[in-house]
Amino acid sequence: MNDQLSKIDHLAVIVDDIDQSVQYYTKKFNCDVKYKDDSWAMLKFENINLALVVEDEHPNHFAIVDHSLSSNKDIKFHRDGIGYVYTNDPSGNYIELLDQES
Repeated sequence: MNDQLSKIDHLAVIVDDIDQSVQYYTKKFNCDVKYKDDSWAMLKFENINLALVVEDEHPNHFAIVDHSLSSNKDIKFHRDGIGYVYTNDPSGNYIELLDQES
């Protein structure tokens, strides 16, 4: 099976407070912190990552790996060097395409 555009890397939800949300999720659920700063955190669950984001930085979204993204002229890069482009589905939901797994 071709895995191109078939893997959801993470879901992202907007939270009011990164520190408080990280504490909640790591105490309530079996997950590890992959990354955390003042504006976002990435939590690793067994089957998927969960991004906790503040509203001014990112919209609610889910992210799919797109290995062909590096040729996209609109590509931007996160602090960790992963390339991304946001797009919308017909209902206006945000989808983040990533050039590699986070």
